[in-house]
Amino acid sequence: MKKSTFKTAVLAGLAFSFLGAEVAQAVEWNVSLWGKRRAFTENTEKLAELVAAKTNGEFTLNISYGGLSNSRENLDGISIGAFEMAQFCAGYHRDKNPSITVLELPFLGVTSLEQERQVSMALYDHPAVVEDLARWNATLLMPSPMPQYNIIGMGDAPTTLADFEGLSVRATGGIGAAMEAVGAVPTSMSASEVRQALDSGVVKAVAFAPHAHMAFGTVEKADWWTTNLNPGTVNCPVVVNTDALNALSDAHREALLGSIDEALDHYIDNYENNTMGKWGPTLDERGIERITFSDEALDAFRNKVAGPAAADWVKEMSDAGLPAEELYDFAKAKIAEFE
Repeated sequence: MKKSTFKTAVLAGLAFSFLGAEVAQAVEWNVSLWGKRRAFTENTEKLAELVAAKTNGEFTLNISYGGLSNSRENLDGISIGAFEMAQFCAGYHRDKNPSITVLELPFLGVTSLEQERQVSMALYDHPAVVEDLARWNATLLMPSPMPQYNIIGMGDAPTTLADFEGLSVRATGGIGAAMEAVGAVPTSMSASEVRQALDSGVVKAVAFAPHAHMAFGTVEKADWWTTNLNPGTVNCPVVVNTDALNALSDAHREALLGSIDEALDHYIDNYENNTMGKWGPTLDERGIERITFSDEALDAFRNKVAGPAAADWVKEMSDAGLPAEELYDFAKAKIAEFE
């Protein structure tokens, strides 16, 4: 081979290797959400923005709303590597993620989004929780903190807790248990199914956080809203495929994990200052009656529901092999710590 030809071949090989290295550095993750962009997904949207900025576009999170999986199968998709990141709610499939359902127990005492964030992040690091989610090749990344749920409904408004007797209500997890305790008939379904269920009469009321009432159209059907029932909330983590996380370069992993706090700061600020700022005017514009229960009624509700629900959860989860008492005590201790 002539010297010039050899030199050209070497340079071409180096260029190919360089380009190949550049291509190899580019990482795209698919992210499975549902519904549409809303307050509930702002943590993931902000995370994608931050990761792309920190890596100069070398690491991107491609967010899909319903195009990759339905909400009840996101954890399954993570387990087989169908996508690298997803959001799910524990109450959608409590048998798949029993350890974190402790945070869906009614009347736990969480009073703010920031407290919900801190308690969730602490629980996600508990060894029993890590082991639980490892069955799905999943690593919990961050929560999607939500305020206490309240109920929107159609027809006659319940003015006492006894008026919930026989009311069909969409309620998951511990909120469903709370509703059942006052005689309502809870039905578990994903958020995306709720409006159709209201339209068809399958349910007459829905337990949601304010953002979801607006995002999924329940306010368009509502006659009344409970302002202070506050039976609990749901725990909805953002989760990643563990193999995909481990395969990231150190720089990309740091860009991802190092952006979580800022993503959650943005989420909470947006929820408290934008979403909640719209909620009151939305109720007023639609003439939705606000129902406020007395302190005595609420105390009776808590006393009837909280203790038995916690005891039932501990027994059920202990029978399933979880250190349930330890997880419950851990959660309560963290709630007290972050008051």
